[in-house]
Amino acid sequence: MDQTIELEILGLSSNHSQSGSFTLVMGEVGGSRRLPIVIGMFEAQAIAIEIEKIIPNRPMTHDLFKSFSSNFNFSIDHILISDMREGVFYAKIVCKNVSKTVEIDARPSDAIAIAVRFDAPIFCISKVMSEAAIEFNEDDEKRDSQKPIKSSKTSTTTPKSSDSLKDFSLDKLNQMLDKAINNEDYEKAARIRDEINRRN
Repeated sequence: MDQTIELEILGLSSNHSQSGSFTLVMGEVGGSRRLPIVIGMFEAQAIAIEIEKIIPNRPMTHDLFKSFSSNFNFSIDHILISDMREGVFYAKIVCKNVSKTVEIDARPSDAIAIAVRFDAPIFCISKVMSEAAIEFNEDDEKRDSQKPIKSSKTSTTTPKSSDSLKDFSLDKLNQMLDKAINNEDYEKAARIRDEINRRN
């Protein structure tokens, strides 16, 4: 079995380049790497509502999943971010009952929204972390722990779309990646990281 790394949710930042989407920032437990994942507004809301312990008037989709599984005596053992292909993340929800364990294919955003409802651990295959995570140094860690993750900022000097990233050299992209990390612009860092990965 592939080696896995446990992750924790560090926060959500709004994604200005893609209207209605957010960047979910996952952190390596006991480590310095960050895994930014772009998710939809509905899934971001579902994660935020549960983290903040807000009770909606009627059950949301992920709450319905919890009620359904509880009534059929299934529990969520853990969530696994299992693959990344062409910039798209894949996940599995590992469910258990007394007699068997079942893996269900899911988008990471849905899987994580369910994980927070079951208080289930979230893991990532080490290969995916190696390819997609962004390394933080100690200074970043100190600053990160002192202030919450905020909405990403747009910049007139940095391209907004992945198409315009193609015009930059690898050296320039790496410089831009460092700058995006320093500015806590996780969404931009994720796009630059994906462009660098496409070239390697």
